Amino acid sequence: MYFGTDGIRGIAGSELTTATAEKLGNALGRKAKLIVIGRDTRTSGDLLACAFSVGAMSAGANVIDAGVLPTAAVALLTCDKGADYGVMISASHNPPEYNGLKVFDRNGHKLSEEEEAAVEASFASGVLTKKFGSYKYDNTLSKLYIKHLSEVTQITFDGLKVCLDASNGAAYKVSPTIFKKLGAEVYTTACAGTGEKINDGCGSLHIENLICEMKTCGADVGFAFDGDADRIIAVDKNLTVFDGDKLIYILAKYLKAKKQLKNNTVVGTSHTNSGICRALEKHKINMIRTDIGDKYVIEAMENMNLSLGGEQSGHIILSQYATTGDGVLTAIKLTEIIKETGKSLTELFDAKLYPQENRTYVTGDRMRIINSEIVSSAVDSVLKNISLGGRVMVRASGTEPKIRIMVECADEKECRKYADELLKVMQTFEKR
Repeated sequence: MYFGTDGIRGIAGSELTTATAEKLGNALGRKAKLIVIGRDTRTSGDLLACAFSVGAMSAGANVIDAGVLPTAAVALLTCDKGADYGVMISASHNPPEYNGLKVFDRNGHKLSEEEEAAVEASFASGVLTKKFGSYKYDNTLSKLYIKHLSEVTQITFDGLKVCLDASNGAAYKVSPTIFKKLGAEVYTTACAGTGEKINDGCGSLHIENLICEMKTCGADVGFAFDGDADRIIAVDKNLTVFDGDKLIYILAKYLKAKKQLKNNTVVGTSHTNSGICRALEKHKINMIRTDIGDKYVIEAMENMNLSLGGEQSGHIILSQYATTGDGVLTAIKLTEIIKETGKSLTELFDAKLYPQENRTYVTGDRMRIINSEIVSSAVDSVLKNISLGGRVMVRASGTEPKIRIMVECADEKECRKYADELLKVMQTFEKR
């Protein structure tokens, strides 16, 4: 009822209330001695952090509030502090009016669906113990995250111009600090930390903001994160955009050359471009697909002991250094590759992608539309007529009131045609 594909999420104050945050804190607090929390810059973050802390402390748990930090930092601190849970208050890439609650276990991993269900079952009855927990605010913990990421590479970035778009979110302070510490000449945009403007025309979903800044500063590479910095999209010095698929391909080749790509296998999702799979095969690297959602990618990586996985959206997991997606970490490793090889991202990317058309349909009735006979028949018709090797995917977003449509095949016009057809079918159906 509460958890989606990436924690609990909704419009703050209506869909996501302080009562929900308090219930979650109380449910986790019953099983915890210590909980670490962090947040992005959203204006509702302080209120939800207070509500969560009240719930946790009334169940007897102690809370350490690390302040504004990326999601990956909360996962790292949960392990470092020996906490039972870590909670990130963020709605990731969603607009400013949204917020969310992501939960990590003591090992820095997101809860499984079974664990989420068990937590929800505890929401029904609040518990007030005779021994109350404590609350401590400690924004100096960011130093541990900065130190950790500063040590994931042995290469200095002197001589490189790096442009960062932090989406006015969780990485607005730490990302420039880390890159400066590593020796790069740093340029920034959307690094003001103003919660009212988080993800607003900037960040990984609005790459045009980074491109505009790069035209001005002439950076060698640019990186755009989302609100909690677990996503990354890159821009080359010639202003070519590199999504998660392209970045995973570059990382996979580099890690294999370094003998750091475990089992020569990478995890992608059903959205991963088939051209990436074919290109990796030429380098004798396997690609495994999972359902869309970084937690499914991470689960597959853990089960097979793999070192690299991710999504086209920019969630990239480097398990040697982190237990979850970390855009800042990924940016560091990509800059390491650029510096070590002396090549740009364009020179490093030699895969041929399949044409892929994506459409988004905004609706509050996602499941009724997707499960309708009319839409199902339309999808079946496209699958029947699409050229050999073509793929179609229609799914409900797990974080927003939207339906995602993806059509992929060898012919760009055909992709566009079928994607538009499916979108029109949905629009017509809902108007009936």
